[in-house]
Amino acid sequence: MRSPLTLYLAAPRGFCAGVDRAIKIVEMALAKWGAPVYVRHEIVHNKYVVDGLRAKGAVFVEELDECPLDRPVIFSAHGVPKSVPEAAQARQMLYVDATCPLVSKVHIEAERHHANGLQMVMIGHAGHPETIGTMGQLPKGEVLLVETAADVAGLTVRDPEKLAFITQTTLSVDDTAEVVAALKARFPAIIGPHKEDICYATTNRQEAVKAIAPLIDALLVIGAPNSSNSQRLVEVGRAKGCAYAQLVQRATEIDWRALEGARSVGITAGASAPEELVNEVIDAFRARHDVTLELVETAQERVEFKVPRVLRAPATGIA
Repeated sequence: MRSPLTLYLAAPRGFCAGVDRAIKIVEMALAKWGAPVYVRHEIVHNKYVVDGLRAKGAVFVEELDECPLDRPVIFSAHGVPKSVPEAAQARQMLYVDATCPLVSKVHIEAERHHANGLQMVMIGHAGHPETIGTMGQLPKGEVLLVETAADVAGLTVRDPEKLAFITQTTLSVDDTAEVVAALKARFPAIIGPHKEDICYATTNRQEAVKAIAPLIDALLVIGAPNSSNSQRLVEVGRAKGCAYAQLVQRATEIDWRALEGARSVGITAGASAPEELVNEVIDAFRARHDVTLELVETAQERVEFKVPRVLRAPATGIA
């Protein structure tokens, strides 16, 4: 006899509006200009999504000089340094910027503060594409990076009276609050964003995990290892008392031994993980257990971002 198991399904989960838009941009570019269409870096951090677009004719590259001049190139949802579109323009390339509008908002904030003579402090993860892209909006030295509250003590700034801070959009809400508190304690004059930089989707997915954490014996987060927002969901689950919280890319990665004896399991998905993978994980549990599915919804998302105008106009300039 199969053991009973309750699956608590977090909502919201999975694709956010920025990811949905970025994938749509690649698909529309392929429909408009035909294959191949080049994409600088993974369009979003999810192997399943990237493999699907590759099968349709997208070619993923690391740098612009790997792209031929006569084919379109798309910049990923994470954003790029200013030098990248400048280089594309210099080479007279046709490019489409799929940067999430909420990341672009942070870029605009940084430029506005810079124009007002302020030096920026960015809270983010070193080496993450979004951090590289945001820091690359301003001249070198104008954006200082901190990852933790402890990093704040080591900051050397030009003028403590002329500072502003911005954040990566996919951070832990609670951890970021600690870093912001440390910044304000050391630099009382520092200026923060008009509206929090951490995006609505990141915040909503973390709140949903907090809501299911007291109900479950274990948490599975469906997402990619290089997805910041997915990794943060695992951390939030652990911080809220989940004895076992694990990131899996697909059902084949589930550690069934670790889940032995669990009577309730929470399932969520990072902002770049498609719902097909959630269903795949649910089906894997149904193959082993007598599953009861419970939805825990903490917010509803109705955000939608328009694709760039160039994709809505008639095709020109590419054979």
